Amino acid sequence: MKKKLTFLGIETSCDETAASIVRETEDGLGAILSNIVSSQVEEHKKFGGIVPELAARAHAEKIDLIINEAVKKSKCNLKNIDGIAATAGPGLIVCLTVGLSIAKAMAISLNKPLVAVNHLEGHALSPKIIHKISFPYLLLLISGGHTQFLEVCGIGKYKRLGTTIDDAVGEAFDKTAKLIGIKFPGGPQIESFAEKGDKNYFKLPKPILNKGGCNLSFAGLKTAVLKISKNINSKKDKYNLAASFQNTIENILYEKSKIAMLMFKENNIKEINSTFVIAGGVASNKKIRNKLENLSIEKGFKPIFPPINLCSDNAAMIAWAGIEKFKLNLTDKLNFPARARWPLDENAPFMKGAGVKF
Repeated sequence: MKKKLTFLGIETSCDETAASIVRETEDGLGAILSNIVSSQVEEHKKFGGIVPELAARAHAEKIDLIINEAVKKSKCNLKNIDGIAATAGPGLIVCLTVGLSIAKAMAISLNKPLVAVNHLEGHALSPKIIHKISFPYLLLLISGGHTQFLEVCGIGKYKRLGTTIDDAVGEAFDKTAKLIGIKFPGGPQIESFAEKGDKNYFKLPKPILNKGGCNLSFAGLKTAVLKISKNINSKKDKYNLAASFQNTIENILYEKSKIAMLMFKENNIKEINSTFVIAGGVASNKKIRNKLENLSIEKGFKPIFPPINLCSDNAAMIAWAGIEKFKLNLTDKLNFPARARWPLDENAPFMKGAGVKF
């Protein structure tokens, strides 16, 4: 019987210090033996956003404890694991270096292989921990730093279909939350505010909705929210703005997903059963999940979301990506560098900036 792999995953790309041990099961899925995440919300709250140097210092202070807790909870002996996977990018370089450095040190001391993982690939593969998914599949990656549609053709094989040309959708959520007075991190709270408001109260723009394929833009929407926020004072109007913003985002993602689905179908004519995976921190937004789930069924796609606890940054997805790569003999040397920018589709053109035209 072929040995089932067990990996330690380490994640420090931004403001969560995380470690996890995941074991491959007999049916090819993943058993999460431990998944420890330490948030830095309190450290950054008074600054209204993430301060990279403070984040890196917090990672350095906590990483040993988090790894030890993950190992203890998993009831595994580190000598018996098959490898160590760590996020090497993209992210804040000072933060990435903390997790990647300790992973390298452990790989040397334990004589285990190192797998450097792209954080975005961790999100892309995370649903495969609990779902059997065949390649290729359509992926919508929505988070605080990234918003893009990708055709996932295999491990390390991605074709970008569309991306944001300015801000990520998660960034738009966070900025809107700040403008209506929700304390950091406010993005996830927009949805609860929206439930108390009128989604049609404010008419907000949907930039490049009818052009640019499935590329997206959120800068104009943020500007519109800024202008409106300067003239509202009542709690009710704040709820109305949150509801209008939430509804606008839902509609943008709905319309752009329809285009991405069409592109995917055209690229994969022989595929009978198509899958649409929605991953990343914003994929935990219940209204967005419902909207895209209904669209998927309507267009003949099987919608798959990671569990809520695997939508935000975590190390279980990094450990799983490590297992997937290791099975293809994709290990890395100890001099593998941390990368602030690391696109999944290395051949896709850079799309951000005012010079982008459609």
